[in-house]
Amino acid sequence: MDVSEVLEGEKVLNLSRLNLDNLDLDHVGEERKRDTQQLFLVYNRFIVLPGSICHFSNLVFLDISCNRLAFICEEILRLSKLKTLVAKNNRLNEFSLPKDFGTMSLEVLNFSGNRFEEFPSEFLNLQRLQSLSLGGNRLKSIPTEIEQLTSLELLYLGGNSITSIPTELANLPYLSYLVLCDNRIQSIPPQLAQMNSLLSLSLHNNLLTYLPREILSLFQLQELSLRGNPLVVRFVKDMTYDPPSLLELAGRTVKSRNLPYKPEDLPGNLIRYLDLASKCPNPKCGGVYFDSCVRHIKFVDFCGKYRLPLMHYLCSPECSSPCSSNPQSDADSEDESSVPAHRMQKVLLG
Repeated sequence: MDVSEVLEGEKVLNLSRLNLDNLDLDHVGEERKRDTQQLFLVYNRFIVLPGSICHFSNLVFLDISCNRLAFICEEILRLSKLKTLVAKNNRLNEFSLPKDFGTMSLEVLNFSGNRFEEFPSEFLNLQRLQSLSLGGNRLKSIPTEIEQLTSLELLYLGGNSITSIPTELANLPYLSYLVLCDNRIQSIPPQLAQMNSLLSLSLHNNLLTYLPREILSLFQLQELSLRGNPLVVRFVKDMTYDPPSLLELAGRTVKSRNLPYKPEDLPGNLIRYLDLASKCPNPKCGGVYFDSCVRHIKFVDFCGKYRLPLMHYLCSPECSSPCSSNPQSDADSEDESSVPAHRMQKVLLG
């Protein structure tokens, strides 16, 4: 290997596509090792990240993608200035990392295209992490401890087998880009409406049949991708209705007519039951419900051009959806140029 042929700059060393299975640095001077800040080892034949990597003491960026890596060596922990680690398309899993990996000062981590079946606990300790990509792995769930990554701005988990979204994602104050496409997600927790920093939400190619109406509260959202979900390819139109119990009928009467009662008038369990009353969102109704309600799909205008199916819970089949939608068809909706710029958002339905 002639190192002089692969140097790209004083701070960049590119050793990609050299069929390396070890990192022999005999031909790299000490000054060069010390000055290198970006190191590319892409498309080689490493099975284990070589321990000699630690000689690049000022390394800020390391790309070890497209190798055969099954393990990350302990010596990587000595790279105290490393901010970005890219290790796409290897053979890494949750057992491939050093025990103290979470003590590193990483800000960008990309482990897409590997073999992770569980979310590595070491990642959850990376307090400075701003971007995390684990797309194209074998993840089945997102741990609730994800809320510990309070600096996270981008989370890419597309192409896994995730079935649900933890409400704890809403506790990430700076999360702006959330990619959950190509999974098996069936519902969106209403708590995601609390994500005030969210600009882009990718949910295409999942199993969604409806969206919670709370998603309309995501005022900062600029892009919502929904194509390839049942709610797009076939909308749910069936209305299900379970007759309310005598207990619920009595509770509805008490609440809707504002009948006065005191704690000493009723047993404690009935008092608690009455406190669980949910007000029907239809402003023309004024009714309440407890356990029995009507699930109803309604198209709602999202940004002046696109209409989305949202799920509403009403007290009876006679109630109409509380949110009025544009009576125009999608084809007749407002022209894009007539929609104020601050309302323009991108909804990808197909």
